Amino acid sequence: MLDTSLPTPPRSPASLLLSQRLLFRLIPAVTACLLAIGCASPPPTRVPGGSVPSSNIPPLTSEQSNSITIHALGLVGTPYRYGGKSPEGGFDCSGLIGYVYRQSVGQVPPRTVSRMAGFGRPVPMSELRSGDLVLFGSASPTHAGIYVGDGRFVHAPSTGGEVRLDRLDGVYWSRQATQARRPG
Repeated sequence: MLDTSLPTPPRSPASLLLSQRLLFRLIPAVTACLLAIGCASPPPTRVPGGSVPSSNIPPLTSEQSNSITIHALGLVGTPYRYGGKSPEGGFDCSGLIGYVYRQSVGQVPPRTVSRMAGFGRPVPMSELRSGDLVLFGSASPTHAGIYVGDGRFVHAPSTGGEVRLDRLDGVYWSRQATQARRPG
């Protein structure tokens, strides 16, 4: 057999460094794109009973907030799946929130992140409590998670990822437009 492959010419340290720099500059942009498309939920399906209007939802008790936090933390490591809304099938960000709220306190928040922006009432970021929703995106939110205290939130970030715990003051999240909502 005749080997028709050509050897790869050696690369200089300068060209390798340039390639690394380019790669590191692309990572934030690629991450932002994956989050934007990875967490976009499919069109909502009608569930018997549907979502409860947020004006009819009583404020969360401390016990309910703790239940939401414990439940959300227990799902860390569950695979991400676009449109997913169960531990067995995986979660997208809004599916995770809906599942945790249903299982913990019996509330059914809206299925899409954009609709979650009208769920409950706005809360200043300085007044966050466990169980509050944190939404990311400037004009219209494109990603959401559940605040669990100590500057941390649980979310389902993107395709190929899994439910994880992140810090709001982390390098990526601190640069995102953020709002908070509190049911009730």
